[in-house]
Amino acid sequence: MDQSASTSPLLRLHANDNVLIARRQIGLGEELPELGLRARAQIPAGHKIAARDIPVNERVKKYDTVIGAAARDIKGGEHVHTHNLTLIDFDRDPAFGQDVRPVDYLPEEERATFQGYVRPDGRVATRNFIGILSSVNCSATVINHIAEYFTPERLADYPNVDGVVAFAQTSGCGMSSPSYHFDILRRTLAGYARHPNFAGVLIVGLGCERNQVDTLVESQGLEVGHGVETLVMQDTGGTRETIEAGIRAVESMLPEANRVERQPVSASHLKIGLECGGSDGFSGISANPALGAAMDILVRHGGTAILSETPEIHGVEFMLTRRAVSRDVGQKLLDRLAWWEDYTRGHSGQFNGVVGPGNQAGGLANIFEKSLGSAMKGGTTPLQAVYEYAEPIDSNGFVFMDSPGYDPVAVTGQIASGANLICFTTGRGSMFGSKPAPTIKLASNTPMYDRLTEDMDINCGQVIDGTLDMDAMGQAIFEHILRVASGEATCSERLGLGDHEFVPWHVGIVS
Repeated sequence: MDQSASTSPLLRLHANDNVLIARRQIGLGEELPELGLRARAQIPAGHKIAARDIPVNERVKKYDTVIGAAARDIKGGEHVHTHNLTLIDFDRDPAFGQDVRPVDYLPEEERATFQGYVRPDGRVATRNFIGILSSVNCSATVINHIAEYFTPERLADYPNVDGVVAFAQTSGCGMSSPSYHFDILRRTLAGYARHPNFAGVLIVGLGCERNQVDTLVESQGLEVGHGVETLVMQDTGGTRETIEAGIRAVESMLPEANRVERQPVSASHLKIGLECGGSDGFSGISANPALGAAMDILVRHGGTAILSETPEIHGVEFMLTRRAVSRDVGQKLLDRLAWWEDYTRGHSGQFNGVVGPGNQAGGLANIFEKSLGSAMKGGTTPLQAVYEYAEPIDSNGFVFMDSPGYDPVAVTGQIASGANLICFTTGRGSMFGSKPAPTIKLASNTPMYDRLTEDMDINCGQVIDGTLDMDAMGQAIFEHILRVASGEATCSERLGLGDHEFVPWHVGIVS
């Protein structure tokens, strides 16, 4: 990206591009010396402008990557967006492994460290919560009442405990069983139950649901009495008695949970879920590639970066398959995309090319353009493995976990897979937060960061402004990650977010 003159109103991302990006709003008739012409329309910040005449059907390129074709003749200086850009499909050679480059891993003694909690089995946590899960929606109210009992005043004697959190969900019964949805729900609940950021977990069921507590525990290899306790409302005596029993169960966990203390641990224990929401035209220029640069650093230190949101790599999947360490890994990614294409057929999902109103207002014309930026969060290191939603991630390095593009669902799956921290890029401004893994939010542009400082942790708009280059921004993000992993509160934590963002993926019918 050419940013030699930060005062220029235009950004050229690649020499072969036939569109440029407006760094700021450009007025109708404004002179554009770089192009030797005047703007033929008012161009909002983050939107595209034709660098030259683009004849009808010519492919439009951003970052030297096809994002569509001209729907009509476009004059140089025109605004290029949904009104004159059409989505086209084109052959995309997966070229499995073609772009794999060896990682220059740091020796263990040179790797960065953070202050983490080490569990008895060696797992490392960034936070120390007690969690309460519902096997079914019918026990959701009960688990919320149990958690609400543990006010800051009642937890004052347990300063090393970050809180008691309820994770209610809307399924567990009225669903096909056995089914893909049923498997996903159980895998998600089990992933939370064994998450290292929990010192203890209580699972509460009703008693007659399809997702029975005892078979949930047995099928997922959980062990009652080893940091996991269970209650069934119909056996315990109903609502009030289950709440009281749940409070007693959590009280019994608190002393042991409070005994843990932070200690220096290697950054190789970090598993970072990568998410984006409310993306704009700057997301793929600043926040996403900067986060990718930070993930390249993390991988060199032995850590794990988890990219997700399968519909939001549609159109640029070749950027990942070409980095796959094997043909099998690359093909598994293509297989998940094929599943999504079939799953969304006949519905107005993002596979039809249309992105959300906020994305469009921010300068993204279609799913290919959005995917181009979204994929950059994963950096440049080899793709080591592809996982299904909420599957335990047992590989280090850059990996992919299948998920919808809906932020709470994707992050829920990443946390269930083992992510102990989330990095969330946004251009329009997301107010997301998560527990038990905290969320760091990265703003793509300075005006939004300044407007939403209470919600934004890092201003990647410095890249657009020309005050930090991409490498420096990536290093700053990596250092911020280490501080948050060591206990520094994120904006979303200070605002109390994360209690209602547990949203397991619903697939299939409700019966």
